[in-house]
Amino acid sequence: MYTLKTNASFDSAHFLAGYEGKCSNIHGHHWTVEIEVGSNSLEMGGNNRGMIVDFSKLKTDLKNIADALDHCLIVEIGSLKRRTLDVLEEEHFKVVEVMFRPTAENFAKFFYDEMKGKGYHVLKATVYETPNNCAAYME
Repeated sequence: MYTLKTNASFDSAHFLAGYEGKCSNIHGHHWTVEIEVGSNSLEMGGNNRGMIVDFSKLKTDLKNIADALDHCLIVEIGSLKRRTLDVLEEEHFKVVEVMFRPTAENFAKFFYDEMKGKGYHVLKATVYETPNNCAAYME
């Protein structure tokens, strides 16, 4: 099997509702996302002959997903009071609500699914919360 791997990064804040520890408070990370895609065969003709996919397309698609999460507060739906969200919005803060607890593990699955939805044969998605701590998802 042939594989390609690329990464993108974003900076955002989050907190873990219901967590007993430091991560229950709003804090930020410089997240790095690594996507590995694969194929048993390469393109046979055209501009992408001899490739799984053009690296620039793979990188752009991953970057677009990461950019949507850049410089924002990521919160699990229902973890903040409506009036708190209204005040943040009124102050023009970018808040992204997600349907999952914003852990590295759940972000790995999120990026896996998003890239798969773009038509890639995703082998593995890895999300680094810090340079030394990461979570991965693969089927």
